[in-house]
Amino acid sequence: MATNGSQKKVGLAPDRLASFYGRDIVSVMQFSRDDLTYIFGVADEMRSLVKRVGATDLLKGYVLGNLFYEPSTRTSSSFIAAMERLGGSVIPIHGVQYSSVSKGESLPDTIRTLQCYADVIVLRHPEIGASAVAARYATKPVISAGDGTGEHPTQGLLDIYTIYSELGAVDGLHVAMVGDLRNGRTVHSLARLLRLYDTKMTFVAPDILQLPADLKAELEDSGRVVRETGRLQDVIADADVIYVTRVQKERFDDLRLYEAVKDYYEITPELMEQAKPRMALMHPLPRVGEIHYDVDDDPRAAYFRQMENGMYVRMALLAAVLGKV
Repeated sequence: MATNGSQKKVGLAPDRLASFYGRDIVSVMQFSRDDLTYIFGVADEMRSLVKRVGATDLLKGYVLGNLFYEPSTRTSSSFIAAMERLGGSVIPIHGVQYSSVSKGESLPDTIRTLQCYADVIVLRHPEIGASAVAARYATKPVISAGDGTGEHPTQGLLDIYTIYSELGAVDGLHVAMVGDLRNGRTVHSLARLLRLYDTKMTFVAPDILQLPADLKAELEDSGRVVRETGRLQDVIADADVIYVTRVQKERFDDLRLYEAVKDYYEITPELMEQAKPRMALMHPLPRVGEIHYDVDDDPRAAYFRQMENGMYVRMALLAAVLGKV
């Protein structure tokens, strides 16, 4: 676990101090339900703060190193906006092909260099487990922004927060995850977090895109029933949350397979007529065609509110790992 100076911080309860201050955020498996409740409470405060005054100087003088080895719009912008609304500053590194990485510099050395200038590092990397490797070599907190087809912990947190915001609860809901469940790291993190709640989960995908066997076994070992189907029609009328993901072309070695499944599911206004009057349609974005633009005006379409929620959750995490809340 990374540490960062004295652990005596004003306004931070001892149990939360041990849980978040100086902590690396590399997997949703680190979180308890109490952790989520706490972070969501702080996120509510951040939402209120932004709505009232726009920004604060809570992290004035702190620097975020935003290190992205893969393309990103939402996650990168969200972390930058979160840090700047908290009064901090950002070192944005998005074109690693133009950095010392292109000269053969290792990830540990890049991390140890960047932490000379930053107080917290956000990392996106194409290899599973890269965030854990970075955290091992860092003395400053490392927050994963997604690694390969593994996990995307902050996306998982904002997804649960969005379900709360949209429906008022997570317990008792039926959550259906649709699309590229094999490669979708957002689904992997969300499914793992949902184990902390009394939820029904159904996984909707064609055979070649179903959940990885190890994650399926992990869910079953925790006592959860893994329901799988290839038909969206099997869940559309019963689900409280439809969580749609795009088929990830960049993860396919054989593009013929991609072409065969890329348009397997499409959310249309006609399909939404079969859904519950009160439900949440979510998507981590970007979308490629799996949700039609005509659906955007449906009040149940929560994906852009979901994106906004990401900023509040990341504001909460940055403030927490730096010991300011």
